[in-house]
Amino acid sequence: MIRKALWLSATSVFLTLFTPAGHAADRVVNVFNWSDYIDPTIIDDFTKKTGIKVVYDTFDSNEILETKLLAGGSGYDVVVPSGNFLARQIQAGVFQKLDKSKLPNLSNMWDTVTERTAKYDPGNEYSINYMWGTVGIGYNIKKVKAALGTDKIDSWDVFFNPESLAKLKDCGVYVLDSPADIIPAALKYVGLDPNSTSPDDIAKAEEALMKVRPFIRKFHSSEYINALANGDICLAVGWSGDVFQARNRANDAKQGVEIGYSVPKEGAQMWFDQMAIPADAPHVAEAHEFLNYMMTPEVIAKSSNAVLYANGNKASQQFVDKALLNDPAVYPDDATLQKLYTVSPYDPKTQRVITRTWTKIVTGQ
Repeated sequence: MIRKALWLSATSVFLTLFTPAGHAADRVVNVFNWSDYIDPTIIDDFTKKTGIKVVYDTFDSNEILETKLLAGGSGYDVVVPSGNFLARQIQAGVFQKLDKSKLPNLSNMWDTVTERTAKYDPGNEYSINYMWGTVGIGYNIKKVKAALGTDKIDSWDVFFNPESLAKLKDCGVYVLDSPADIIPAALKYVGLDPNSTSPDDIAKAEEALMKVRPFIRKFHSSEYINALANGDICLAVGWSGDVFQARNRANDAKQGVEIGYSVPKEGAQMWFDQMAIPADAPHVAEAHEFLNYMMTPEVIAKSSNAVLYANGNKASQQFVDKALLNDPAVYPDDATLQKLYTVSPYDPKTQRVITRTWTKIVTGQ
């Protein structure tokens, strides 16, 4: 999941500290993370502290990352897959177990999160939580009220009911280009298990999405942030922190755009982005140093404060902005947690069905 107006390049950001001759000047760590998903001063501070140069590349879909990992030889030392992708990547042997003796800051992690991430990585042997959040509905409050007569959205019905979404077509609807996030939401909406792998159930999710497909302007996993912030669209199905970033950008622009976010009452997906080290990482020692640094409470709190996502580090919470920490849409209260579900990884056969289904939905054919 995942962005912020902290403009890290969509290609590579090279942040280098020039060290005195002979002082391990060639130490490097290659990081592949979601776009707009870190406070860039963290990278600079890490280099100043350790002398390790960071080569930082970004992506905006799990599929892009997975293709590189499964091909092998990516050259990356730290990558950040989402939990359900991580699980099958572990099974494929693309990660190495963490050397926990080199990660003393693991003691800062939050058991509420690690207990859930163990679903994807038993014993959390291969990964560490970076950020987590929900999949919900971001919307332009004024435009939605003009179209629907309400300024508060609390149900998936606004999206999956063709009559409702048709009213929002002209002001613009964007949807994540992420079948692992959208198809489970459709399953949940039609009363089925969001973890279902039944082809019949997936077909029902496809049917629900095809009914609203004519009213969706675009499928994209990052462009909806600026589109919401600029008032170019009125609704997006997206990741929680992205919508909050859109809200903040809109507030900063002072153009009268107000953004809301809803965790629908029917339930929403709770996802986890995990930091891991590829099996063929060229700089394993530096990767561990980077991971341990990211688990420093003040450091990961700075990242949460910048990208507006919750992190899995309990010790960091004293440094997280209070408005963020106390927002149940970011750090859900018990009532909100009860509405959230997690999605298990797809087996290869189901993944092929999901991929074919998604292609039909996105192309509208």
